[in-house]
Order: sequence, then structure tokens, then C-alpha cells
Amino acid sequence: MSERDGEQEGDMTERLDRWADPPLLVLASLAEEPKHGYAITQDVADTMGVRLSAGTLYAVISRLESRGLIEPLESEDRRRPYRLTAAGAHALAVQSERMNQVASVARERLRTHYGWAGA
Repeated sequence: MSERDGEQEGDMTERLDRWADPPLLVLASLAEEPKHGYAITQDVADTMGVRLSAGTLYAVISRLESRGLIEPLESEDRRRPYRLTAAGAHALAVQSERMNQVASVARERLRTHYGWAGA
């Protein structure tokens, strides 16, 4: 395999990691309860194994808020908590169902065609 092939394979692996899309991770974190930015990053790292940089997190928060999927709550200190809106919960539910469908098909095919017991 050439170096170029290895680069393409690495690029493909990164593209396959799209389930870790930051907006989806933030919505999933906020589905539990309202959280401020640092608590979101900690929850995502602890429960989903993905580390979000502060720059990524706050860009995502801004986009999700502008789309009405999350909203800020009043705060007595400098940390601003956010919560999922009804529209955000709906968007997360739809995307979660799509991901579940893909995962179910993949597990069944791996089990059937490759004998993969972990599926």
C-alpha cells in the first residue's frame, strides 16, 4: 500500500467518525439536564469519549441557539447554563433514531456475514 493509499484510508476512518458530530454531542449532553459550557465538555468526554475544544463548543452553542435547538438560562454567576428546547429534543430524537437504524443494520450484517459476536 502506498503512502497515498494510507492517507486515503485515514481520511475514510475520520469520515466514518461522523457520529461524533459536535452539535449532536452537545444536544445529547443537554438532554440529561441544563449545563454550562465546561459541564457540557466534561459530560461529552466522560460519557461519549470525545473531547471538544472551547472554540468548537462555543461555536456549536451559538449555532444551536440561533436555530432554536437550545436556549440560555439565567445565571447568578458568569457561567451561563443552556437547556434543550422542544425543537432540540425533537431533532435529537430524529437523528438518534436514524443512527440507531444504521447501527442495527450494521450489527445484523456483521453478525450474519462475519460472525462478529460483539455486534
